Amino acid sequence: MYHLTDREISGLEGKANEIRQSVIEMLVAAGSGHTAGSLDMADIFTLLYFHVLKHNPENPDWEERDRVVLSAGHICPVLYATMAHAGYFPVEELTTLRKFGSRLQGHPHRTALPGIESSSGPLGSGLSQAVGMALAERMDNPYTSKFIYCITGDGELNEGQIWEAAMLAGKEKLHNLVVIIDRNAIQIDGYTKDVMPLEPLRDKFASFNFHVQEVDGHNIRMVNDAIGKAQSIYSQPSVIIAHTISAKGVDVFERDFRWHGNPPGKGPEDRVPREQQAEVALEKLRTLGGMITPSDS
Repeated sequence: MYHLTDREISGLEGKANEIRQSVIEMLVAAGSGHTAGSLDMADIFTLLYFHVLKHNPENPDWEERDRVVLSAGHICPVLYATMAHAGYFPVEELTTLRKFGSRLQGHPHRTALPGIESSSGPLGSGLSQAVGMALAERMDNPYTSKFIYCITGDGELNEGQIWEAAMLAGKEKLHNLVVIIDRNAIQIDGYTKDVMPLEPLRDKFASFNFHVQEVDGHNIRMVNDAIGKAQSIYSQPSVIIAHTISAKGVDVFERDFRWHGNPPGKGPEDRVPREQQAEVALEKLRTLGGMITPSDS
């Protein structure tokens, strides 16, 4: 994996902004779904699907592909939006999110949509699935260059199964496993520090024999460099703790745990009335960083 130029980073940032707009449109059309994590992970999903992964949207089952396991399945809107923008299926299909008969269910369903690697729902199970994939791949080829990327939420780390899987990954020294934690400091019931404090998180994963890095989850260059470093570690699994701003890009939603599980139109009204939430969110994203996106040009 090569380093990114300033021009490439700018292009990825623009694409992440488009994906955030798609997320808002999907959630509004569905009338339900998770806003905060879906918005804050857009930079990382964009980097994965448009730069990092070995994958082929025209051949989702390509034998040599890397795999993305979304353990935090409730943020599937950002996964679906990124996959659509990457060419796995038409962008127009995104507004079928959570509709009866849609391929885009409220949690990913492996057999419903080509390119989805695992079904998710019960939090904590995705890391076990990813560990199994990484171990099976290494059994087939000890020198494998295929990576398994597991995306987890920080609230999800309350689940004991996460740590059982981490213990096995560390014991087996699964160098082809890269865990990326969305460290946005919120979960559905409040702030993680109040619900179940996680720190010292870095030390906990290190004690399970993980190579640990902490990054700004919105700094695409930093995340890219961290993934490159993780790929070069051959004696242990890797975890990247990505510090993110929940609901990134819509400042009136940011850092508020009440947006964890609410879509625009059903969120808290103390900053924006519900009937204006979708319009305000899209307007802020379309002008994010002073940048007018193609939809406004």
